[in-house]
Amino acid sequence: MRHARRRVVRRVTRLAAVGGLLLGGAMVAQAAMASETPPASVRPLAATGTAGDPGAALVARLGTARTAGNWIGADGRPVVAVTDADAARTVRGAGAEAKVVRHSMDELRSATGTLRSAPRVSGTAWAVDYRTNRVVVRADRTVSAGDWSRMSRVAAGIGGFVHMERTPGAFTARLNGAQPILSTGGRCSAGFNVTDGRRDYILTAGHCGPSGSTWFADNQGDRRLGSTVSSDFPGSDFSLVQYDSGRAGPGADVVAVGGGKGVRITGAADPSVGQRVFRSGSTSGLHDGQVTALNATVNYPEGTVTGLIETDVCAEPGDSGGPMFSEGVALGVTSGGSGDCTTGGTTFFQPVTRALTALNVKLLVSAGNTGGGQGTAASPAPSAPAAGGGAAPSAASPGSSAPVTGGSDGRTLLARITDTRNVGPGLLVVAGSVIALVATRYIRSEQDRKAYQRYYSATWG
Repeated sequence: MRHARRRVVRRVTRLAAVGGLLLGGAMVAQAAMASETPPASVRPLAATGTAGDPGAALVARLGTARTAGNWIGADGRPVVAVTDADAARTVRGAGAEAKVVRHSMDELRSATGTLRSAPRVSGTAWAVDYRTNRVVVRADRTVSAGDWSRMSRVAAGIGGFVHMERTPGAFTARLNGAQPILSTGGRCSAGFNVTDGRRDYILTAGHCGPSGSTWFADNQGDRRLGSTVSSDFPGSDFSLVQYDSGRAGPGADVVAVGGGKGVRITGAADPSVGQRVFRSGSTSGLHDGQVTALNATVNYPEGTVTGLIETDVCAEPGDSGGPMFSEGVALGVTSGGSGDCTTGGTTFFQPVTRALTALNVKLLVSAGNTGGGQGTAASPAPSAPAAGGGAAPSAASPGSSAPVTGGSDGRTLLARITDTRNVGPGLLVVAGSVIALVATRYIRSEQDRKAYQRYYSATWG
């Protein structure tokens, strides 16, 4: 009877151990598969018309002679600057807020044209401030008193709506994410993964390196990523780094935000003034702020870049080329600016939509992200609210979270399985089950040995 009970206990113990092995293996496999980002697919560049932006639609309807830009108000409603009462009534009738201003967009653009035609002064930047109905000209600490005086005379000749101000620091391209990419010229940040249908590329800043630059994923130069095949800087600020393997790999639709986490990118669009945006870079990580102006011009020491997005988001050297996004929508890649992430500053971004069009490439987005073809319904609009109201800019988020795995770190499935940060609980169950099996076998062996001794001792008396 006693032997029968022992056999039952041993059998139950073995079954429990085998069950633990199966359970632990399932947990490991599930964790490893969960760390895989769903395969990416190509989606055409979104049409960046006015369908998703009621403020921009009203500006297009009324014309630049009667309007002076649009932005998102603090309450999330679109605001349109207009020059006459009839235009204001049209805006209010459409459900947006109207602000009557003195100078039209035509006048403001004429002012920026005059500034561009004046002798170039490195260390200056200007943009139209829709909310104050002014053209703001900034000069950094590198601008001499003589150049400041000459620019002030140009501004005075244009009119009182051109505002001059000094800014701390210096306007520089943020060379040196976001994942870091390195070359002999310095360190930058990867922006977005794109494709031409045959090969995959990294979209990053043009000032990071000219065509032919070789890029690595580590300081030792052991992990070569690819080389720059197209670059536009100055004038614009974007470039393409072609992957040596030809493919971006798993996780192509995710941008890193630090701590092994990322944001899934679902499309591309143009931002609105007042929109809350997020920027990630390999130096300073994830930061947020608001779009303060569009079509900004910056006179870097290396040359003039136009058509940039101006923001109050901070950035530091090495963040160049890193992605700017909101609600999972790609908006820009980091160009340059002034200040840092301790004291704050101004940062400019190359619009993604213009870069994609110029380079004839498309974003790589998640296969699960269903979208139309090229047209107004192709991709999500920026996080501007609808005319009837919506979330305020402060309520915006970077987008849906996703793990940073696959192509970004080059790990194999085996490496992910043995990564205790991802599959620790499963590995513990497996280890415990193995110990139980070994212990069961040892106990059974000891019991059999003693029984053997007793049997032969009794037989040989």
